[in-house]
Amino acid sequence: MGNVGEALLEIRELSKQFPGVRALQRVSLSLYPGEVLAVIGENGAGKSTLMKILAGVQLADSGEVRLRGEPMQFSSVKEALQAGIALIHQELNLADNLDVGANIFLGREPRKWGLIDTGAIHRASRVLLDELGLAIPTRTLVSRLPIGHQQMVEIAKALSVNARILIMDEPTSSLTQHETDRLYALIRDLKAKGVSIIYISHRLGEVKEIADRVAVLRDGKNAGALDKDEIEHDAMVRLMVGREPIQHEPRNRHGKVEPVLEVEGLTTQTYPNHAISFTVAPGEIVGMAGLVGAGRTEILEALFGVTPATGGTIRVGGAVINPRVPRHAIDAGLALVPEDRKQHGLVLEMMVRENLSLPALRRDQRKGFLNRRAERSLSDAAIEQMNVKTPSASQLMQFLSGGNQQKVVLGKWLAMKPRVLLLDEPTRGIDVGAKREIYRLMESLAEQGVAIVFVSSEMEEILTMSDRALVVHEGALAGILNHDELTEEAVMRLATGGHALATP
Repeated sequence: MGNVGEALLEIRELSKQFPGVRALQRVSLSLYPGEVLAVIGENGAGKSTLMKILAGVQLADSGEVRLRGEPMQFSSVKEALQAGIALIHQELNLADNLDVGANIFLGREPRKWGLIDTGAIHRASRVLLDELGLAIPTRTLVSRLPIGHQQMVEIAKALSVNARILIMDEPTSSLTQHETDRLYALIRDLKAKGVSIIYISHRLGEVKEIADRVAVLRDGKNAGALDKDEIEHDAMVRLMVGREPIQHEPRNRHGKVEPVLEVEGLTTQTYPNHAISFTVAPGEIVGMAGLVGAGRTEILEALFGVTPATGGTIRVGGAVINPRVPRHAIDAGLALVPEDRKQHGLVLEMMVRENLSLPALRRDQRKGFLNRRAERSLSDAAIEQMNVKTPSASQLMQFLSGGNQQKVVLGKWLAMKPRVLLLDEPTRGIDVGAKREIYRLMESLAEQGVAIVFVSSEMEEILTMSDRALVVHEGALAGILNHDELTEEAVMRLATGGHALATP
């Protein structure tokens, strides 16, 4: 349909700020009855924040949302649902211990004589599932359903409130091709009934398939829009990237030497059908780029034995390793700084000194007992090397800033003198000053011969710090870009499923 008549939903100059981050800056959009509006952008562009405001999860700082011409402000999800706006989360929001029907009507159960009318629930659920073409019993426990069917139950849940605006956040990320085709058919059917859909996806091929219009966000701002006949892969990438080329700081590029890390045919539990192969030389910094859900973290975790690989060969210094647990990888000379430092990288209730010495406990013990002298020596050296700002080594980790917590995570692994350092989003959530210190440390370690593989969702970080970049798309290695080939457009082209440009 597209722009026919008056807008059903209008977003006018919406802004939202979090501590240290301007998530949205005067964003404006319109949505018309019976159209699919795709909202796209790089990681961190502001898409999720905008959708959470529309769905009543968060409040905007300023700006206006109008529904059918009337100004609205939703202070809860319930208010948004009552207004006919439903958000289908990428992270499924179902109760595993309840059956399908109970999930669809959870919190809105029909009652008879004051009791929940389970018969009415299952009759209504059957109608909804039939509409979706999902032939599963409504009394099936959700925990027994495959992930694709769970996604369909989420959609049925949204349809059960008679939503006139559906917000779909990466709806096909867990679906098979058959289920995806069924979803496309459902979207076309909903459009014909006048339902409007805001569709968020990193898969630009499917955006071209089903979108009537595309709105692009970049750095929390409107970056442009495309009408139906303008929706092409390259046009979307150009609007998503958009910034002036970054001036690369000159780095010492390392010459050809034997690789210290060789990965051949590696498959992960998340993407068992996509094999990854690459090498990293001593002193080389290799960035791993890709969109959220591409499988980058899973590759690092497979290398480190957090989630063992399902196939392939890993060699460190020419020797084959098969890490089933992190200890195997540590013994081979690998170290992993995880994405979530608070949950996976630190023990917040323990002291700085204790966190710094954790990986070295087995190495530095004395006759089976903790070697306090070695612990103090190691922690003092790491605090100085990493420039950790803390009143003392006895300070509890939870009271350090995010940047200093990240320095401690790095420091504890550097004390193990790794041959290969794996960094997952090493500068996420830290200030500019701490970022620069970590960049300088990465450069220094590379000069000392440490091989570094780092995952980052920040394009500038990938472009500035990488000798080479591995670009991952849906679990597969979409391409490898040498330093002189690294541009934002080249990375995004591969990350969104496009092909590399031919070298002239």
